[in-house]
Amino acid sequence: MGVRITLPDGGVKEYPEPISALKVARDISPRLAKAAVAARVEGVMRDVDYEIKEDSSLEIITDEQPEGLELLRHSAAHIMAEAVKRLYPKAKLAIGPAIDNGFYYDFDVPESFSPEDLGHIEAEMQKIIKEDQPFSHWEMDREAAIKEFAAQGEDYKVELLQDMEDEQVSVYQQGEFVDLCRGPHLPSTGKLKAFKLLHVAGAYWRGDSRRPMLQRIYGTAFPKQKALDEHLQRLEEAARRDHRRLGKELDLFSLQEEGPGFPFLHPKGMVVWRALEDFWRQEHRRRGYEEIRTPIILNESLWRQSGHWDHYRENMYFTEIDEDTYAIKPMNCPGGVLLYKRRLQSYRDLPLRYCELGLVHRHELSGTLHGLMRVRCFHQDDAHIFMLPSQIQEEIEAVIDFIDYVYKDVFGLNYHVELSTKPENAMGSDEIWDVATEALGRAMDAKGMVYKINEGDGAFYGPKLDFHLEDCLGRTWQCGTIQLDFMFPERFDLTYVGEDGKEHRPVMIHRVIFGALERFIGILIEEFAGAFPAWLAPIQAQIIPVGDKFLDYARTVQSRLGDGNLRIAIDTRDEKVGYKIRSAQLEKIPYMLIVGEKEESAGTVSVRHRQLGDLGCLSVDVFQELLQEEVSTKALAPKQTTVSK
Repeated sequence: MGVRITLPDGGVKEYPEPISALKVARDISPRLAKAAVAARVEGVMRDVDYEIKEDSSLEIITDEQPEGLELLRHSAAHIMAEAVKRLYPKAKLAIGPAIDNGFYYDFDVPESFSPEDLGHIEAEMQKIIKEDQPFSHWEMDREAAIKEFAAQGEDYKVELLQDMEDEQVSVYQQGEFVDLCRGPHLPSTGKLKAFKLLHVAGAYWRGDSRRPMLQRIYGTAFPKQKALDEHLQRLEEAARRDHRRLGKELDLFSLQEEGPGFPFLHPKGMVVWRALEDFWRQEHRRRGYEEIRTPIILNESLWRQSGHWDHYRENMYFTEIDEDTYAIKPMNCPGGVLLYKRRLQSYRDLPLRYCELGLVHRHELSGTLHGLMRVRCFHQDDAHIFMLPSQIQEEIEAVIDFIDYVYKDVFGLNYHVELSTKPENAMGSDEIWDVATEALGRAMDAKGMVYKINEGDGAFYGPKLDFHLEDCLGRTWQCGTIQLDFMFPERFDLTYVGEDGKEHRPVMIHRVIFGALERFIGILIEEFAGAFPAWLAPIQAQIIPVGDKFLDYARTVQSRLGDGNLRIAIDTRDEKVGYKIRSAQLEKIPYMLIVGEKEESAGTVSVRHRQLGDLGCLSVDVFQELLQEEVSTKALAPKQTTVSK
């Protein structure tokens, strides 16, 4: 009986007998067959040599497609694991998936891998690629697989198999290397052309700190060397901008062994913090928000009522006071709710907008901590808006405008939006969730904004709009969020007196803009590579006297500029001017003001900018006016025509 193959363009090919996906690709085009790495048969990803035995839809997958690139990287992980087993026979295999921008494999080895070891492993991978070993696949009985992997001493594979429910399991082999894997994979190892092993990190087995610490080798792979080279250049730029390195070099913040995940802000870091905080406070006042502060420790009963006890407890810290259980708050919202309830509210009071820069604590696994980006305590620039049902769309649109202003107009950042819908552990009925989700979508549509649906990723109490910032390297960071909540008002029995004199239920919006202030600072450090715009810079101008005899004039200049609330420092070291200029450049100070005999006589400063270089001489008053304008307008860069030589 023949086989009828339907192609993506609607075309049909008929064959008198079963045929492999690769042969169909060859029948379509020899070039397509050469590029093929897998096939999608009836919507299921298969190896390219998969035999099609009945009428099916077929799409040939190449390594230029996202699915093909993921498959290529997964295959690279297997090739790396084979190389490790060749070089280190005592290594035990854990898991090795493809991930965003690369792949990794976890190993249990007697001694940690070194950077030199990565070079040896890469060389062995090249040998395996040159051998062009075919990837072969078969199914085997789960119990038989357990016995086989146990005989090889592969304890982690045995554990994975024991946790499976399927009686048949999928196995792949290339050369002498056999691994438990669903696939699919490249046709052969020779199809891997461009790869690079990047670094080694520790990783607990199954992410559990009580389990063995494994060695995780990260790598990346691309279809072509040019794409790999471009990616490696981006990684170099990312390393240059890494906020952890710059935070140390610029003396902004640190993370101490005594407090993993609990950042310490240094004096210079606090200047950046206060500048952002002042901006945050000013903009909220303009938009009718009232600032509040709520305690960081509240009784267990509150967290049970809010739903956090049932839905978020594993991420919370607890303490005992007077033999009663209290929680350190992971979120600010229950405290804001209590303030709303302190008195009977009228419809005339709504919308009521409370904002709070609140300190929250969340338990994060040690392996997930990352500088300021992923911490265990952070300050959320929270706001909770209590409103009439009729005010929902207007308030959501106002928050969208606020976020857009901060991201685009003030910081020049691009972003995209995701609408996250009801998760599995959600509170409330589908009907309530549908109403809330549709309201968020309507507000986005009214603003003419594009967004995508992120199924099942809403908060447990309501759907949300998540704003993902895109940095200069193309990476995204989820910061802002708008959550529409019908559940908290219900659970806390929130009411307001309507025009009819009766009590009604308000609706809540939970929203943040910076997200976590710590993370936002980390993003800005990397976005600006530590060279903050003048309004955020810890030191806005450094005065460099040509010699000690001009220190008095330098102090006079500092006093006059400081009277304008500018942050001015003096380099009093007994060093040459060139050395001081280079030092200020390394500290990424926006302006350097050189003062010597000529400047003192004329009452001027010789102005130099960290990027634009020598800008000539200006009177102190004129420079003060120009810098104050740059700071007050929150300019991201100086006007190049501001100063003339």
